[in-house]
Amino acid sequence: MFSKFQDHIVSRFPFLEDKKLFLAVSGGLDSMVLLHLFQQLPYEIAVLHCNFQLRGLESFGDQEFVQDYCNQNNIPFFTTQFDTKAFAEDYKLSTQVAARELRYSWFYELLEEKNFDFILTAHHADDNLETFIINLTRGTGLDGLTGIPEENDRIIRPLLPFSREEILKYAEENTIEWREDSSNASNKYLRNKIRHDLIPILKEINSNFLDAFGKTQFYLQESKEMVEDASIMVYQQVAKEEGEDIHFDLNQLKKLPNYKSYLYQWLNEFGFSAWNDIYDLVEGQSGKQVFSEEFRLLKNRETLILSPISETLEKEEFEIAENNTDVNFPLKLRLCNADHITIDSKEVIFVDAEKIRFPLILRKWKEGDVFHPFGMQGKSKKVSKLFKDEKLSLIEKEKTWILCSENQIVWVVGIRQDERFKIENTTNKILKIELQ
Repeated sequence: MFSKFQDHIVSRFPFLEDKKLFLAVSGGLDSMVLLHLFQQLPYEIAVLHCNFQLRGLESFGDQEFVQDYCNQNNIPFFTTQFDTKAFAEDYKLSTQVAARELRYSWFYELLEEKNFDFILTAHHADDNLETFIINLTRGTGLDGLTGIPEENDRIIRPLLPFSREEILKYAEENTIEWREDSSNASNKYLRNKIRHDLIPILKEINSNFLDAFGKTQFYLQESKEMVEDASIMVYQQVAKEEGEDIHFDLNQLKKLPNYKSYLYQWLNEFGFSAWNDIYDLVEGQSGKQVFSEEFRLLKNRETLILSPISETLEKEEFEIAENNTDVNFPLKLRLCNADHITIDSKEVIFVDAEKIRFPLILRKWKEGDVFHPFGMQGKSKKVSKLFKDEKLSLIEKEKTWILCSENQIVWVVGIRQDERFKIENTTNKILKIELQ
């Protein structure tokens, strides 16, 4: 197994050369074999061990076992202890999910703190099969069927091509000691039920079932990559990125016979789960929205707009003093004197400086706001009506700021200037205000 493992590392993970590697070691069979294999390779390694305090003295026995091994072999050792049950209760998580959250959070903290490059875990082919079956029982797409990735960000799983049987044989041949986790013998957890009851039957039906499963996952991975390639090509025809927002053209989208699959592919990474509600947006009324924790999807006429949910500013009004020529927050504005008016632009206005009263106020628009649109000769208009005329989406409205002098609107920023502050023949001093 060692030669096969060495060849796998060199061919599959050449970027690990000269890198500093953390090995996640529980003390069990798989992780102790991983540690033994890497001791024979020319890599700089250190060991991480998590004590989840779920099995009383047994958990502390695991910690002591791994620590003693590292001390005897001059391997740097780092450990931490978690109150996993309390964490699970506080955040309403299962014990397994809580342990995973705690483990990987600590792993990434240590990567930065100790300036290491990657973390290696001992997941193997049987783990991959168990994960596949768990996902299958819960209902899943291609992502769930392609199993545990060999490489995920800075997490590397170099034992995935190897079976539990191969790992056990290597341990016995090399007299490697390990700790047995008593909870692995119990069928309390779904993974153990699959491991003890289902997989032996599958292997009885086909003695080479694990190899056959590996081929199936390879084909599924190829299918997944093909789907991703097609998704990218269609995305370029349907979607347009505008700042932080993404606009999906519904007229183009609905030409696709399987547009729901594309929407899922594009939106899944943004944390959405109410997929039927999302699909209903396509034919729904303008203004309807679906939310994830950090994003929202808005139906705006013939467009779906994906945007991050902005945090509400604690302060919604900002003063601009007379000597403040450059404003950087919440918008970037520049105020300066001008001796003439240049080309018309929605990003620039020219006003009669003598009509302005400082400090100017920059604020979000409010229902009931009224101004006198430039060019309408003193007629008033509600800002909300301006938004409707401009066909602004709900998101665009929420991003709109109003510039005021005392209680009068000077500018619906980036959209329309107020008539009352315009340049006239009697103007002596011109103030230029530019949105940058």
